[in-house]
Amino acid sequence: MKIDRPLRDASEAAKAVVGAGSGTIQEVKFRDALRFWMKLGLISFGGPTGQISIMHSELVEKKRWISESRFLHALNYCMLLPGPEAQQLAVYVGWLLNKTVGGIAAGALFVIPSIFVLWLLSYIYVDYGNILWISSIFYGLKGGVTAIVVAAVLRIGRRALKNEVMWMIAAAAFISIFFFKIPFPFIILVAGAIGYLGGRFYPQKFQPAGANLTETTAINDTGDQAEHTKPSLIRALRVAVVGVVLWWLPVLLVRQWLGADHTLFREGVFFSKAAMVTFGGAYAVLPYVAQQAVEKYQWLLPGQMMDGLGLAETTPGPLIMVVQFVGFVGAWNHPGGLHPLLAASLGAFLTTWVTFVPCFLWIFLGAPHIEQMRRNAGLSASLSAVTAAVVGVVLNLAVWFALHAMIPSIRTVDWFLLTLCVGCFVLMSRWKWDIIPVILLSAAAGLLYRLI
Repeated sequence: MKIDRPLRDASEAAKAVVGAGSGTIQEVKFRDALRFWMKLGLISFGGPTGQISIMHSELVEKKRWISESRFLHALNYCMLLPGPEAQQLAVYVGWLLNKTVGGIAAGALFVIPSIFVLWLLSYIYVDYGNILWISSIFYGLKGGVTAIVVAAVLRIGRRALKNEVMWMIAAAAFISIFFFKIPFPFIILVAGAIGYLGGRFYPQKFQPAGANLTETTAINDTGDQAEHTKPSLIRALRVAVVGVVLWWLPVLLVRQWLGADHTLFREGVFFSKAAMVTFGGAYAVLPYVAQQAVEKYQWLLPGQMMDGLGLAETTPGPLIMVVQFVGFVGAWNHPGGLHPLLAASLGAFLTTWVTFVPCFLWIFLGAPHIEQMRRNAGLSASLSAVTAAVVGVVLNLAVWFALHAMIPSIRTVDWFLLTLCVGCFVLMSRWKWDIIPVILLSAAAGLLYRLI
């Protein structure tokens, strides 16, 4: 397969037989997918849990572009990778629907809106300080985002936890990571091993979550493996070379221009390393990034790091976008002969580039092999247990987010945010409100509450 194909051919990859023996064809055109990825980039609040929830609701339930089992299969793989799993899931699904160009569009549009929003907020932060109306909007968003996250956990859990064994695995995963701080990759590896053994001795309890061969979706479990998803050595070598060159070229150009001791080059190298070891999502890697950025490199102060995390939590896009804030503030504080705004803008761009370009590399290299193995009985059983463990991990993220939003300090409860969260949850669960109205309502409520 070629890495780049004309856009007019991209939609051909989304054709699949849907319905057992129906003989009908459903096609997801590239322009339709592009509109959805643009929308997702603008409304992807709530960190990985909220973002996965939005994709599941839109892609699986409403648009029916991908089946439950294929969605969870892709999610399980993305959860094992370093980097933001929600963005990688978007790349994976975009690639399934519209080949490489679809994956690039999905992954890029997932991040691009947050790049501009966070750049603007970072500039306001360093040059003007906190502005009341902006902080008020972000304050209200915490309530709505928490409701979105809770709804996501319930929705994914209902579909993934089909029996008592799956419930036990999910509960064990939550207890392990929340109370005992056991590393996320270890939890996933143990769950995979349990699933493999369980599939051999108790196969009826370890069926893949959501498996349904008659689902009428564009990407489902019927038919043969699509041509563009089949592994190829030549394609893999081409993807690896192009990916590595794109990843490191800006870093090397900065070194040639400003030298190895400049803040921009050091940021590029540090966040390139972080991109390879950030297993377990943003929450797992943030302590490492904060320690290195604050204590070792002294790019910013501890309070600034916390402010950056708050900005990243309440803007669309992956939570790991906090690295853009670190790159911006670090270069602003240490411009090294450049104008502070120019240095900060370059720092923000470079850290974002080296953080997300590897995500495309991991998907385009590994996804064909994952697709090839999706009908392997042992792998399917392992992934069913991994799916259950992921529910426990997602619950951990939801609890973490809710505690930080609703209980800002010991023995202090933010009753306004708690009430707003409950109200938004009721609107979503009982009256089926969509994500965008909930976000707009919570932002407006926060603004009115703080200003009035």
